[in-house]
Amino acid sequence: MYAVVETGGKQYKVSEGQIIEVEKLPYEVGETVRLDRVLLIADDGGKVHVGQPTVKGAVVSATVVGQKKGRKIIVFKYRPKVRYRRKYGHRQAYTRLRIDKIQA
Repeated sequence: MYAVVETGGKQYKVSEGQIIEVEKLPYEVGETVRLDRVLLIADDGGKVHVGQPTVKGAVVSATVVGQKKGRKIIVFKYRPKVRYRRKYGHRQAYTRLRIDKIQA
């Protein structure tokens, strides 16, 4: 069984026991998160429930495993002939979730 959930403006295909990294969520390590924006659920028997836009009553429960930062990216702006240069970095914050249960 798997589901497609939306969080942080992105969509993730998840199954039970899987660990995913999503945009930072305001939860502490060990807390339970309910992801209720479930767009699709597929059973083991091949039956698929597609939401319009979400599946009614469907919830994915997950546990926060950790909070971390991603790798650093360098942003460099440059305009030729005008001595304009700007360099700065960015590290995106992520939350690691372990998917516990998918309820239809």
